[in-house]
Amino acid sequence: MKNTTKKLGRPVNPNSVRQQELKLKSELRSKGLIKRGRPVVEGSANQEKQQRRVELAEAGLLTGMRGRPINLNSVRQQRLAMLSEKRASGTLKLGRPKKDSSAQ
Repeated sequence: MKNTTKKLGRPVNPNSVRQQELKLKSELRSKGLIKRGRPVVEGSANQEKQQRRVELAEAGLLTGMRGRPINLNSVRQQRLAMLSEKRASGTLKLGRPKKDSSAQ
């Protein structure tokens, strides 16, 4: 008994206009004449911003520059500062408090 598999899907017509265009595009892409995406505009604001970011990253100065700036006066930031202060001094208590056996 021989197992035969049937090719699934619709057959491709290699002479169709679409297949001819796809073949031409793949040939041009393999030669490097067609590139994907939008072309880069040198000197644009976005290119300058990206170049500045690369320079800062190479200099090691690119820390915390993305996202919203931190508000040091917010309640959350004050709580985080207090907790890190307690951690540094070793007075931060971790876990649940012990059960008081005399309160029964």
